[in-house]
Amino acid sequence: MDKIKNLFSYRKFWAHRFSPAPFLPMSREEMDVLGWDSCDVILVTGDAYIDHPSFGMAVIGRVLEAQGFRVGIISQPDWTDKKHFKGLGRPNLYFGVTAGNMDSMVNRYTAERRIRHNDSYTPDDEGGKRPDRSTLVYAQRCQEAYKGVPVVLGGIEASLRRIAHYDYWSDKVRRSMLIDSKADLLLYGNAERALVEITHRFAKGDKPEDMHDINGVAFAVPGIPEGWAELDMSSIDDQPVERGSKDTETVIRLPSYETVSTEPETYALASRVLHLESNPGNARPLIQRHGERELWVNPPPFPLSTPEMDGVFDLPYARSPHPSYGDARIPAWEMIRFSVNIMRGCFGGCTFCSITEHEGRVIQNRSEGSIIREIEDMRDKIPDFKGQVSDLGGPTSNMYGLECKDDEIQKVCRRLSCVYPDICKNLKTDHGPLISLYRNARSVKGVKKISIASGLRYDLAVKSPEYIKELVTHHVGGYLKIAPEHTEENSLSKMMKPGIGSYDRFKALFDQAAKKAGKELYLILYFIAAHPGSSDEDMMNLSLWLKRNKFRADQVQTFMPTPMSLSSAMYYSERNPLKPVRRTGGETVNTAKGMKQRRLHKAFLRYHDPDNWPLLRDALKRMGRSDLIGRGNQCLVPGAVGRQGRHYHEGPKGEKPTEFFTQQSGKGRRRMGDKQTKNTRKRVR
Repeated sequence: MDKIKNLFSYRKFWAHRFSPAPFLPMSREEMDVLGWDSCDVILVTGDAYIDHPSFGMAVIGRVLEAQGFRVGIISQPDWTDKKHFKGLGRPNLYFGVTAGNMDSMVNRYTAERRIRHNDSYTPDDEGGKRPDRSTLVYAQRCQEAYKGVPVVLGGIEASLRRIAHYDYWSDKVRRSMLIDSKADLLLYGNAERALVEITHRFAKGDKPEDMHDINGVAFAVPGIPEGWAELDMSSIDDQPVERGSKDTETVIRLPSYETVSTEPETYALASRVLHLESNPGNARPLIQRHGERELWVNPPPFPLSTPEMDGVFDLPYARSPHPSYGDARIPAWEMIRFSVNIMRGCFGGCTFCSITEHEGRVIQNRSEGSIIREIEDMRDKIPDFKGQVSDLGGPTSNMYGLECKDDEIQKVCRRLSCVYPDICKNLKTDHGPLISLYRNARSVKGVKKISIASGLRYDLAVKSPEYIKELVTHHVGGYLKIAPEHTEENSLSKMMKPGIGSYDRFKALFDQAAKKAGKELYLILYFIAAHPGSSDEDMMNLSLWLKRNKFRADQVQTFMPTPMSLSSAMYYSERNPLKPVRRTGGETVNTAKGMKQRRLHKAFLRYHDPDNWPLLRDALKRMGRSDLIGRGNQCLVPGAVGRQGRHYHEGPKGEKPTEFFTQQSGKGRRRMGDKQTKNTRKRVR
């Protein structure tokens, strides 16, 4: 790790003589006020520009500004004409292009491929302000606007589309976004380290082809360079990790785009290899042919150290939307304006989630001092702050400070998850640093309440009853979100999630802490319908579990295959990439692909909704479970028609109305009516 250059150790570019901009400019008029004749880097984004460390463009822009570069932002441009990409003039170094904080397809379409008519990252929640596959379209317009200016892709959309990938919305495998866009470089993962390096090299006059030695960078090459040994990926599970001999390095050959687009089992193996080669300490480069071009993907970027994380978050953010938006409401900003991000990364490895693929498995922590300073800044700079911190968290709320016991072990580890199938014996699970952070944050002058809204890893929390007590006593006002995702082992094993017994252990400790604190609390649980590996029987059993435990789902999530996730590989290939994949043999995965079956799985989660009863009755009869139809307590849905020809709306006989997807802890019980349910939705969002 001593070879890694500190993010803030570079000699600053000459433009550092300009003072930091109140906001990075989005117009020539703003550039004139700052005294700039041009921008060194222009960032193009599909999001509204909000100068806050929770938004990627603000982080990237401020990091480059701290290096001495003049950075302008083109936010949500009209992509139909290249003139809208010329507003800030020709950049001296390059265009940086991103779709924004979300993949543009996930942002635009539901799991049923229906168009969403809103966009939380756009002023007034207006939909349709960015194109599908925004990164690709923006890159093409930049190339048209100023020919010869390098284009660098980044952000989560490009990161998760860096190799040939299954695209759910077109139901086919697409080429790497780098190849499709003809961009010069693609930066994936947390890109600050690579971005700072390439920007300084561009400033020195280097060309994109001179930057092929940087971790976290993908690019096109004519072929394998001299001195490299090629390893076919088909032997990945049969050979030990080798970095190459003294005189050679090793690159792993992935099957071509043309092959993975026609051979699903080969796609599954390529996905397995990609995920096995995700540890910066031992990952090897990957190469994949796309027609006449070769795509080269360097190993992942090294995580930022705590001082580097502090440096990134301590930059002079305005902590508000750009003034050009006036009084427009931007929902994504409203959601996080009083929250603080304390860490990055996730070692959970949930197969349906993109956090690990994008941010990595190594937790990158901020120091307690940096976090406290941000709370104080929020208190002092945001007029509407009333002493309520809405969240201290990140990808998860309780991985802060957790790490491998030994750096050398971490460097050679190839596990896909540190907590599945069991918590690794080398993982530190001490929640002491997080407890200390909570206590010191609560003591900040002007802070009245700190809530924890990020998702909780309850299988880790049970390792620290003291943490659960601290959380429940001081940081849970009424509801706490956790995500068991399923109850059946067959489904959970495909998600790499713990068994439902972990939830039971956590709930017992949660109830105990709530009772001792004299508080009435609820757990809000999240489950996924139609995940690969989930059969109709699995969903029926989950539905029965919900009924036995008096849960009724208000809103449910249907599995959406997102680019590069292991779950998406299962969905497309119907193979299990969590285990060795062979051309013949290997584990197959039954997957709900048709909309009718996907709707059925969703209906099982909302067994109490009368609109779903006809579909569930038909399914239960087909499954030979007519005993679950009727008015007995053991029944899942009522019979077809009740008295006076009306459908039953009150549920099976003798069942009292119950909380919507919640379980109650602490003193007393109460019924949640319609009015309270609406309030609940607002609070948990």
